[in-house]
Amino acid sequence: MDKLNVAVVGIGAMGKNHARVCSSIKNVNLVAVCDTNENTAKEISEKYNTKCYLDCKRMLAKEIVDAVSVCVPTKLHKEVAIGIIKKGINVLVEKPIATTVSEAKEIINEAKKKNVKLMIGHIERFNPVVIELKKRIMRNELGKIYKVHSVRLSQFPKRVIDVGVIVDLAIHEIDILKYLVDSKIKRVFAETAQRIHSLHEDLLIGTIRFENSILGVINANWLTPKKVREITVTGEKGMFVANYLSQELYFYEKEFAQKSVDYNKKFIYGSEGKKTKIKIINSEPLKNELISFVDCIRKNKEPLVTGQDGLEALDIAQKLKQSAKENRVISI
Repeated sequence: MDKLNVAVVGIGAMGKNHARVCSSIKNVNLVAVCDTNENTAKEISEKYNTKCYLDCKRMLAKEIVDAVSVCVPTKLHKEVAIGIIKKGINVLVEKPIATTVSEAKEIINEAKKKNVKLMIGHIERFNPVVIELKKRIMRNELGKIYKVHSVRLSQFPKRVIDVGVIVDLAIHEIDILKYLVDSKIKRVFAETAQRIHSLHEDLLIGTIRFENSILGVINANWLTPKKVREITVTGEKGMFVANYLSQELYFYEKEFAQKSVDYNKKFIYGSEGKKTKIKIINSEPLKNELISFVDCIRKNKEPLVTGQDGLEALDIAQKLKQSAKENRVISI
């Protein structure tokens, strides 16, 4: 195929960005955008010189489409995604994959039945700083990893929020922790609060224990005036600190990493380790994600973020919610 015909369904904050990026990828033809808000749909279609629809079924009936970005509210993911998949069309579903685990399984099963590509939009997998961090962890530059600590803080979002901060925001970190640590989760515990959201939690402190004994911590909320996106990985040789927003990565060397030290027998006066800034070539994660999606369709490869990945992240998010509600540790 010369160009992939792509459409975007749901032209909210994320859908607008999908349309923008799809219109700029050289081997992609943005054939249509679809939204129930006529003014928004027309505005974006005119901006990117493409067709405009108010109904997804009508769009699929009239257009030849190879792939669709599903950017509708979470509660509509199952209905919209399965409707597209039943037409034999590849689909990228924005995170979270669905509202519930059972709905996620329905989407995955339908994609398998129709033999189409299903990718979930866990965008941070495509952030250059995460890619570099993963490479260095795999090269054993930290040695044994002790802890991964994620901080994802924001002001209360202006967009429509039909889920709480765990499923909408912290789920990014759940996926990244699993990706970096590469181990199954043994148990979780969470404390949450509902301060300004009318229906759901808007603050989370969550802990995750992996089977390889690594401890994960997630600090997420919609209550902070400053946007923060940072992850710290601490190990026997030092610590990596990655900033998702600035795409900066630093390594803090542990002073005694290269020495044989019995910490139980010596009183150690340590100084802060050498700080090294690691060179990162900055790029837009969403563009990387969409290029990867197109590439897996054209070359018949498995997506980097599969339906199963999305399902597992959602399952842990739901277990964190359960933990907070029942005030107990949840074993997986």
